[in-house]
Amino acid sequence: MYYEWHHIVTFEETNLVGNVYYANHIRWQGRCRELFLKEHVPEVLEQLSKDLVMVTTRVSCEYFNELFAFDEVILQMRAGSITSSRIVMLFDYLRKEAQGEELIARGEQQVACMLKGHWAMVPAPVPKSLREALLPYLSN
Repeated sequence: MYYEWHHIVTFEETNLVGNVYYANHIRWQGRCRELFLKEHVPEVLEQLSKDLVMVTTRVSCEYFNELFAFDEVILQMRAGSITSSRIVMLFDYLRKEAQGEELIARGEQQVACMLKGHWAMVPAPVPKSLREALLPYLSN
């Protein structure tokens, strides 16, 4: 099962050649993740405004084809793994076309849950509500 976010590419996301600038794929991963939190675990957003921090420790994207202005992109996010304090999310980037969908890119992002202390951040468990919300999206 995937969490899906649909996006229409705009000119501001393209470069002089006309294709999507590669860094936007990474931005879209973050947006998809944040919208998942808003929709499924808004209480975690409250924690993020206090002492919880979700630190991105690794991010990657493998590109298979280019995207252009006004392409419709479907980002499909699933959980790759969940440990005591870290989550790995997997992303498929699909271009929606009249005849179906084309896989454009594949990405991965790892986040570590941390708590803000007075002088440093310390590892924290993945919030229970977030863990439970991600379980249906855990890849096998």
